[in-house]
Amino acid sequence: MKNYTLLVGLLPAIMVTGAVNAAELYNKNGNKLDLSGQIEGNHYISDDKSEDGDNSFVRFGLMGETQVNDQITGYGFYQAELTASASEDDGDNGSKTRYAYAGLKVGDAGSFDYGRNNGILYDVGGWTDVLPEFGGDSYQQTDVFMTQRAGNLATYRNKNFFNLIDGLDFAVQYQGRNDANDRNKSERNGNGWGMSTTYDLGMGLSLGAAYSSSERTNKQKEDGNGDRANALSTGLKYDENNLYLAALYAQTYNMNLYGGDDRVANKTQNVELVAQYQFESGLQPSLAWIYSKGKNLGHEVGSKYYSSEALANYIDVGANYHFNKNITAKVDYKINMLDNSAFTKDAEISTDDIVSLAIVYQF
Repeated sequence: MKNYTLLVGLLPAIMVTGAVNAAELYNKNGNKLDLSGQIEGNHYISDDKSEDGDNSFVRFGLMGETQVNDQITGYGFYQAELTASASEDDGDNGSKTRYAYAGLKVGDAGSFDYGRNNGILYDVGGWTDVLPEFGGDSYQQTDVFMTQRAGNLATYRNKNFFNLIDGLDFAVQYQGRNDANDRNKSERNGNGWGMSTTYDLGMGLSLGAAYSSSERTNKQKEDGNGDRANALSTGLKYDENNLYLAALYAQTYNMNLYGGDDRVANKTQNVELVAQYQFESGLQPSLAWIYSKGKNLGHEVGSKYYSSEALANYIDVGANYHFNKNITAKVDYKINMLDNSAFTKDAEISTDDIVSLAIVYQF
């Protein structure tokens, strides 16, 4: 069978870690260093002028590994992104660090690393974050507690439950504070912890669940929503015979931002459904539904009070075409189902559709 079947399983990992299909820079005496990269020419088409236009970027990553002895392996990963849409005279050109962490793996005892990494909730959230361009955003938000990429994360992972139960993985994570009392001055989160478990049942079917609980910063608590931000995410996926299906349900409390003024929803209920099929020709069509309902919002517009409103609701229709493992063309159509109401206008929530057209080169 052609390598397209393998690619459909690898592509999400390529986008997240950049460690697959990497170019080997050095491999000697138990020390390895790999270079990975992604160059994407991407254009958005939308009536929402804040979204419409060039969205091109380049990412590059370095993955290092050293064999300390027959049981201990040291590793580190760094990935940066540079925005290509900014002018050369623009000093703030959108460059950022996506990942930067280092750790140790000790045989069947598991691995431990620290740095900027994926939050523990993404162990399940990543199952539906596989669309050609959009998706993975019902509750997953960058630098919002442990929902997606975030800083100050210490993570312990164990595969196959100490090598006793095949397919049963678990992880425990601690996040240090990022607030006004910390040198980052970011007001992102207080101290928190989380855990996840996933179980590969065989025949392509997996189940997963993740939980996190964090202190909110003093500034965040000024909204009166509560002292802690909590989340629970559950999911299942099927990945076999060129077919990929995934479903996610999650609830968050005092955690998710919405709207242009960075309001915080007291509670959200979130659903993500994804279906994809990989043809041997290289074509991979994709269909998804992403939904987030805000509860107890306490949002007032004039004399009207909004308590329960949809914060995200769209159908996503797209496709990848993999010419080979290095070059992909993709199109993604986000069909926005939100109403253009007084609430969405006041909260600055976009209700416009977006079409993404892109060519991706990766190694």
